[in-house]
Amino acid sequence: MARGPAREGGPGDPRAMRINYDPQTAPLPYGTTSGDPYRNYPDDAPYPDDDADADDNADADDDAYADYRDDYAGYRDYPDEDGYLPGRPYRRRRWRVLRRLLGLVLALVMLGVLAFGALFALTPSVGNAPALARAIDTSHHVAYPGPPVSPLFAESLVATEDHRFYSEPGVDIYAIARVAASQITGRGDQGGATLYQQLAKMLYTPGQSGFSVEVKQVMLGIKLDLGFSKATVLRMYADVAYFGHGYYGLGQASCGYFGTTPAGLTLPEAATLAGLVQGPSADDPIAHYARGRAREAHVLSRLVSTGKITQAQATAAYAQRLPLVGGSGTGCSGPR
Repeated sequence: MARGPAREGGPGDPRAMRINYDPQTAPLPYGTTSGDPYRNYPDDAPYPDDDADADDNADADDDAYADYRDDYAGYRDYPDEDGYLPGRPYRRRRWRVLRRLLGLVLALVMLGVLAFGALFALTPSVGNAPALARAIDTSHHVAYPGPPVSPLFAESLVATEDHRFYSEPGVDIYAIARVAASQITGRGDQGGATLYQQLAKMLYTPGQSGFSVEVKQVMLGIKLDLGFSKATVLRMYADVAYFGHGYYGLGQASCGYFGTTPAGLTLPEAATLAGLVQGPSADDPIAHYARGRAREAHVLSRLVSTGKITQAQATAAYAQRLPLVGGSGTGCSGPR
């Protein structure tokens, strides 16, 4: 039955344009071509079943595809024969590699944390550190605790032995990395023990050496940092350290070398004593004056490097004569 001015399929029916069309000239919808899925070519065969026409059109498609690829070969967003953009497989491969590396790093970190926890649990407590320090001083006939550490000696010791002492957690990660690198490159031990580790060595592992001993000293150093204040650690260190010439402890060394208490030490004297803890017998300024002065100069240069004194102050301090006494190390009740 007619609807309006036109019958279905008759003149005026808007569907007539879709029903009656010439397939040789009418454009095909996007994606229905027999050639490249990314382009519509006007010479595509409308009926894929027509083998001859399809072959001809396929050849034309290949030629057009090759021309287009040659013209736009520099563009990274041009798809290849499989329909993929050139950069995407490489991106996927790169992300896979990055994910694997990240997983490996996380696994190593977890293993490191577990190993650290196990070593920390196996390392003995440091609560008896003051008792051990007292026992060492008693064996050397030195009073414990000794006199307070003078600021000049503390600054000199920290500058030359462990300049990150006031900020590190008992162990210097940078120094450990430097020592590891020196071992790998064959340059030898560059030094990396903190004052905490040196104190742990004097209290818990005297005379011992080896990798396992060094690991133990690291763990003990961390526990000393957790258990005692910086001032207490410095005082214990100064009380048990050997300064050469038979002097044990800062009080005995100050009195024996210079005839004064730690509070009365001058800058060159404090620098000299701080330089003795690494080689107390070899750098003894009474037995080896030149070597003792060389250690003094080294400590003064470290004080300049850490910003504690100026170069002019270091030069003036080194120009002073060391008033060496060489006494018994006892009987000094105050500054000179």
